[in-house]
Amino acid sequence: MAASIPAVEETVLCDVVGDVGVITLNRPAAHNAITIELSRSLEAALRELERRTAVIVIRGAGENFCVGGDFKEMERLRAEGTEATRELFTSFHRACATIAELSVPVIVAVHGFAVAGGFELALAADIVLVSETAKLADIHSNYGMVPGGGSTQRLPRLVGRQRALGLILSGERISGPEAVEWGLAYRAFPAETFAADVETFANGLAAKNRQALAHSKRLIRAGLELPLSEGIELELATVLEHLAGEAVYSKGTT
Repeated sequence: MAASIPAVEETVLCDVVGDVGVITLNRPAAHNAITIELSRSLEAALRELERRTAVIVIRGAGENFCVGGDFKEMERLRAEGTEATRELFTSFHRACATIAELSVPVIVAVHGFAVAGGFELALAADIVLVSETAKLADIHSNYGMVPGGGSTQRLPRLVGRQRALGLILSGERISGPEAVEWGLAYRAFPAETFAADVETFANGLAAKNRQALAHSKRLIRAGLELPLSEGIELELATVLEHLAGEAVYSKGTT
């Protein structure tokens, strides 16, 4: 049974379904374009749901996941000056960075278009699930713009220099299945069963030992920034800590 949480802001809706928290970007008329308010609300929603759930899913309302920054807000902020514009990007950066900081897995579920900032939000996720009909792209170059939501830094770390340069400079789209092939998504599901498949996947994660998932998430995230030898030492220390804890082996599945 779903238990609704009052929206942190109207641009973001939150629900708890069992042990899964669901965040919905809720600007469907604007294809969930990113504003300062939406970014702040997303960060707050992530932190709120970490306390109440075992897994978080971020999805978009309407036909698309997210088409990036809101042009109207961007133009208004540009007119106000650099510091006003900076807040649009820094608030979004904070929301994306929060995903890595949380102890629970954060899934981004992409249907329709995930472009520009929407694409960058997907890059920040722990796990990306896509509809087979989804379209993903960094389209900044198509509008004479430079990516400002982390794409130039996260994308090459995920797919390598050549693919990152090709995708960012060309502005070309890739499909859901191509995103899986490239390592940008974990799994693609048929459009007609996408919502149900995402729910099943999220529930499967939520049924596992929360502490074990938190440790594994932290090790993988930290290990990407460490030399291999230091990462292995961190893994060993974490495994010994986990085995000494009371929660080990609980909620186990094979």
